[in-house]
Amino acid sequence: MGLLAAATTALVSGGAMMFASRERVEPVAAADPAALASLGEALYFDPNLSANRTQSCATCHDPGRGFADPGGLAASLGDDGVSIGDRNAPTASYAALVPPLHKGSDGKWAGGLFHDGRAATLEEQAGGPPLNPAETGMPDMASVAARLRENESYRTAFPATFGPGVLDDPEAAFEALARAVAAFERTDAFAPFDSKYDRFLRGEATLSDEEELGRVLFFSDQFTNCSQCHRLSRSPMDPRETFTDNRYHNIGVPENKALRVANGVAPGTVDPGLAGNPAVGSLDERGKFRTPTLRNVAVTGPYMHNGVFRDLSTVVRFYNRYNSRADAAQMNPETGQPFEFPSVPETFAVKELTHGPALDDRRVEALVAFLRTLTDARYEPLLDR
Repeated sequence: MGLLAAATTALVSGGAMMFASRERVEPVAAADPAALASLGEALYFDPNLSANRTQSCATCHDPGRGFADPGGLAASLGDDGVSIGDRNAPTASYAALVPPLHKGSDGKWAGGLFHDGRAATLEEQAGGPPLNPAETGMPDMASVAARLRENESYRTAFPATFGPGVLDDPEAAFEALARAVAAFERTDAFAPFDSKYDRFLRGEATLSDEEELGRVLFFSDQFTNCSQCHRLSRSPMDPRETFTDNRYHNIGVPENKALRVANGVAPGTVDPGLAGNPAVGSLDERGKFRTPTLRNVAVTGPYMHNGVFRDLSTVVRFYNRYNSRADAAQMNPETGQPFEFPSVPETFAVKELTHGPALDDRRVEALVAFLRTLTDARYEPLLDR
């Protein structure tokens, strides 16, 4: 399984760049954007596009569970029923607002999809899982095109949307599939901005005292370090805040030993993070992962790039351990053992993580209460489960 994991990483990294060498397939001029998104929606839910016809995009990015894995697994099970990756499936909600991978004026990397930014666009991201042996497991583009041709609706919709003969060219068919799925992922269903927090900004809802305390703490540079990485806009009242700086940080996430037992990756293996991205490759970026959005965070656990924490309160306490000298603050409440030290100390974000004073239990829970207000309206019933 260790070799499989390595092969998978290499294959998907290549898959993210697969459209760079050919002229892009563009939808025909008369195509309705809504029709393109509708086609993408059908593809998103189609399990027949996986090797064993058991897995679709929605299997690991379920719209009923914040576009995350509905089983709450640390890493999703592959179409073969055996393969397990080494990273947690991130939510696809608000992913359309992540910019392409780039270096900022300060020379630091930001943007890109997947935990290591190897996909520049939603199209490239959508093209990764179909050929990943640990995910949907299709052997090649020709096999995907053949599955598309099996479907009568696709035999009509693809030529109508992308031009005659598109399904006869495996590469063109595969790129068209990715473009349609990306169009669906750009719809408002993925980014409605209708959480209690959004309604509060519009004057349509009132935060509880605990939620308001959490909000103040979150945006305070004096009392927490949350907004250093989980805030994009300078204004704490921005109606389209995505709660991520889209940058890469090494925050010292401990190894998920249980996951490593399940997937066969050797204990102690260090995930290179951004350094493993072929477009980056610098050891200076080793152990860094893109800051995820906090929207829908309360219903899209487990947490961190490897799904090591199951409870949102544990995540806040994990950050707090860097600012507290109390022995109790150094303990992982989920294991009863001390939090581990960073596996890549040379890139550890000491300055960012040690900013601000230690938090008491009341403030930890207030931050959790605020984070729960970032849940889209459709998922609010999940908060009490």
